[in-house]
Amino acid sequence: MEWLNVTAESGLWGLLAASFLSATVLPGGSEALLWGFLKLHPGEYGPALALATLGNTAGGMTSWWCGYALPRWRKLENLPHKDKLERWGSPALLLAWTPVVGDALCLAAGWLRLHWLPCCLFMALGKFARYWLVAQSAFPN
Repeated sequence: MEWLNVTAESGLWGLLAASFLSATVLPGGSEALLWGFLKLHPGEYGPALALATLGNTAGGMTSWWCGYALPRWRKLENLPHKDKLERWGSPALLLAWTPVVGDALCLAAGWLRLHWLPCCLFMALGKFARYWLVAQSAFPN
């Protein structure tokens, strides 16, 4: 079990990287990593929560940027649910944390040219709420 002896500093860097990668189309389990890290280092609650949220939001914004960089092809104008995202706008990115759908939302928001700042803020808020719930579960009463 010596391999579990992760320093807080290296664990935080790993958590940041894993949460970033988990927000892209790459599969990942940053929630489990956050939970395990907090079990090993409960005193790092604030930094771990902040870095997981930061990394996952940065990954989501990378997907947003990829969507923004895509050309506006005519055939993509009829994508399913595109009209809903246009109607709801950036607040729909509160759901950017959801598996599979969240990646598509981030990509579509960029492709629709939704302004980056509200997208980033709503994305961060949704991702923070998810990580906060995971972090709370690491410390049952």
